[in-house]
Amino acid sequence: MVRQPRTTGDEKTATTPGQRQHRPRTVNRRAGRRRARWRKTWPALLLVSPSLILVGIFVYGFLGWNLRVSVTSWQGFAPVYDFVGIDNYIALMNDPIWWRDVRHVLIFTLVFVIGALAVGFLLALLMEKGVRGENFFRSVFLFPMAISFIATAIIWRSLLDNGTGENTAGINQLFAYIGLDALHSDWHKSDSTWAISAIALPAGWALSGYIMALFLAGMRGVPDELREAARVDGAGEGRVFWHVVRPMLWPTTMAAVVLLAHISLKTFDLMFAIDQRSPRIETPALYMYHSVFPGSFYARGATIATMLVIGIAVLIIPYIWYTMRSERRP
Repeated sequence: MVRQPRTTGDEKTATTPGQRQHRPRTVNRRAGRRRARWRKTWPALLLVSPSLILVGIFVYGFLGWNLRVSVTSWQGFAPVYDFVGIDNYIALMNDPIWWRDVRHVLIFTLVFVIGALAVGFLLALLMEKGVRGENFFRSVFLFPMAISFIATAIIWRSLLDNGTGENTAGINQLFAYIGLDALHSDWHKSDSTWAISAIALPAGWALSGYIMALFLAGMRGVPDELREAARVDGAGEGRVFWHVVRPMLWPTTMAAVVLLAHISLKTFDLMFAIDQRSPRIETPALYMYHSVFPGSFYARGATIATMLVIGIAVLIIPYIWYTMRSERRP
């Protein structure tokens, strides 16, 4: 005859004497593990809490305040917080200047990202072969990144001078010296498409060295065993790179594209220093500045800033999600 377990309460909570003896021990062990984890965690939380508080106030706090201003009618020096809902966003969507500037920043982003990726990749490909004086060349290629965009803009404003005749200077003067006068250009003072593309030249010059460093680290992170295995199978250097190295550079390429696109969307100082009043090179960031400071249209400026944050979030959030998902894969 099988002995039935003794129950206390309804059938769902039926327990045996053995179970009643082991359950408190299990609960105590879990509580002990939680206390041990907390003892290890609280010093780290204590150390990072000042940074978390400052980021919460000066980043997310101001983002919230900016969002609040964008739904008000604040115009003028004195703050006015009359709620107008999404009227400012509707007005911005119907503003031809906004769409012109969006077009400019998209062209700038396309030229800037492609140019910086191409130059940085080619430099990394050359450096990966182990050239003599590699440390010197790496420092030279990375040096432009150490220069602020304001200083870069002042340098390139002279190089992109559109003077003619005796006033020819910069790159146009170089063209004249080597007999390529036909390549003379008005650069950022020409039509909008070429003007904003010309502004991408100094931006690409400044960031291509950093992209080189990213690609160089990615190339040298490929295990030599994989390259040797491909060579043993009869693959030449071109096929080794295309079938072994190139696929492993995909995460580096994605990170570089997101980084460059994020920088291009919020670029302000470069355009401001080269020609702040030219509508040919105005971008949403410059439009936001002109709306707030000379015009005192604070609500419109906050609306533009919110749209820029949304645009940057559209770029960064999918990349973060993709990266976290890749890390969870076995």
